[in-house]
Amino acid sequence: MNLASSRMDRFIIGINYILLTFCVLIIIVPLIYIVIASFMDPIALLNKGISFNVSSWSLEGYRKILGNEAMTRGFINSVFYSVSFSILTIIVSVFAGYALSVNELKGRNLFMTMFIVTMFFGGGLIPTYLLVKNLGMLDTVWAILLPGIVNVWDIILARTFFKGIPNELKEAANVDGASDATIFFRIVLPLSKPIIFVIALYAFVGQWNSYFDAMIYLDNAKLYPLQLVLRSILIQNQTMPGMIGDQLAMAELKRLSEMIKYSSIVISSLPLLIMYPFFQKYFEKGVLVGSLK
Repeated sequence: MNLASSRMDRFIIGINYILLTFCVLIIIVPLIYIVIASFMDPIALLNKGISFNVSSWSLEGYRKILGNEAMTRGFINSVFYSVSFSILTIIVSVFAGYALSVNELKGRNLFMTMFIVTMFFGGGLIPTYLLVKNLGMLDTVWAILLPGIVNVWDIILARTFFKGIPNELKEAANVDGASDATIFFRIVLPLSKPIIFVIALYAFVGQWNSYFDAMIYLDNAKLYPLQLVLRSILIQNQTMPGMIGDQLAMAELKRLSEMIKYSSIVISSLPLLIMYPFFQKYFEKGVLVGSLK
């Protein structure tokens, strides 16, 4: 049955379309600009702006980055860090969230309070560094993976999601003689794909974009993630004007630095742009169910 829309309803719908279009443009225009700028000569970009003339584009920036051995190694390291960190975060968040969602767990409110306190108060950088050092994790992959796998926000999302699963399913399984482990792995976990994918996406994106922990804890360049390698490449291609006597050489170095900057943004963002469409349907359902109840 079609309901007639009033003039005010049509006005509000029109405003919503305008606002949504504006939001899409805010996101898509800078993205298009960066992608096109990564192929253009920086001098032409500064003088004329972006150009859709493909014949004038160049792959020089991408060749410079992809031809760097450290770049390939950093990409592999970032994939390893992000995937491993996501798996560990999912394990911790799902198990902790499910335990805290069970009403029979004694002291669950106390545990939840202790978790929430850590969201507002932390030891700081120096105590954290000393802890990592005393545990012997400096200059190892564990310094990147372990310190951040307990994410209280992910635990809260998982806990809220599990509380939304009907108790009748668990009770029916109990009647059939299923143990708590069987209920969790055979009933609860298969129903938890939305929240698992949400936590995985949060963890993967956060770890993929992270470089500060690696800069603090790692000295071995072979363990550097992609973001830290890109930072090093950009710094190497930037010099003070007084350091170069030849103005032409300085201009060429500046041009190449600008081209590498845009190319590195595209390369570092590409995996996330490819991954998100596959996670979108789970992301929307998991966030809504895990945060609203």
